[in-house]
Amino acid sequence: MKFTKMHGCGNDYIYVNCFEETVENPKEVAVKVSDRHFGIGSDGLILICPSDVADVKMRMFNADGSEGKMCGNGIRCVAKYSYDFGLVDKETITVETLSGIKTLDLQTEQGKVKTVTVDMGSPILNPEQIPVRFDGVLMVNQPVDIQGKTYHLTCVSMGNPHAIVFVDDVKNLPLEQIGPGFEHHEIFPEQVNTEFIHVIDRTSVDMRVWERGSGETLACGTGACASVVACVLNGLTDEEVTVHLLGGDLMIRYDRQKNTVYMTGPAEVICTGVIEV
Repeated sequence: MKFTKMHGCGNDYIYVNCFEETVENPKEVAVKVSDRHFGIGSDGLILICPSDVADVKMRMFNADGSEGKMCGNGIRCVAKYSYDFGLVDKETITVETLSGIKTLDLQTEQGKVKTVTVDMGSPILNPEQIPVRFDGVLMVNQPVDIQGKTYHLTCVSMGNPHAIVFVDDVKNLPLEQIGPGFEHHEIFPEQVNTEFIHVIDRTSVDMRVWERGSGETLACGTGACASVVACVLNGLTDEEVTVHLLGGDLMIRYDRQKNTVYMTGPAEVICTGVIEV
């Protein structure tokens, strides 16, 4: 199987051009290629496929083989691959995902994509649609007992469910210990991605993330978007925020008037190759 390894802010995936390749068992392949000892090493597998309704279609699989509906860092890399490798020849493209069709604006330099702005669409705040088991209209700053400790959660979906927690210090959090407690908590019927946020000022935050099916990753695009929405809902930041992740920075703008979130960030090719599957 031919592959290209790419990353957005350190969130790395194995990309396969399904215009040319056929991957019959993507869940098993995702587990194999993601292994950092016996595979290539990545946070998962992303297939770039033909689409009847958009320029290309993206299918995304986590490191454990589970299929995700959306991946913010991944979709930027899909856009870069599609442009750089000649699947599209325009600088505004559409990508079909399980959470809908997304529009992306490509910023190019010397014929290659450097950064991508993604219209991520409207945040989902209805608890039933996120989904999270909560009786209120919005789950904003609500106390939840996790592993014997009370955390205040704000829940948002950007195609994937997210729980956002505000903390004083993200650097020293024992995510390996506490992350699974959030991911598998009974109030999240489809598990959850959890973002731990330290607000620096009105326009910048630090973030670490525990992703369902993958554990801690260096970045999460949908998580950064959900976190800025949560910050605004809690009155902690302005609508345009720089999110500092372990793997780099993302610019997030939550346009409340249009009820849309825009994400801008880099997309990089690491290597190309062939692996036996």
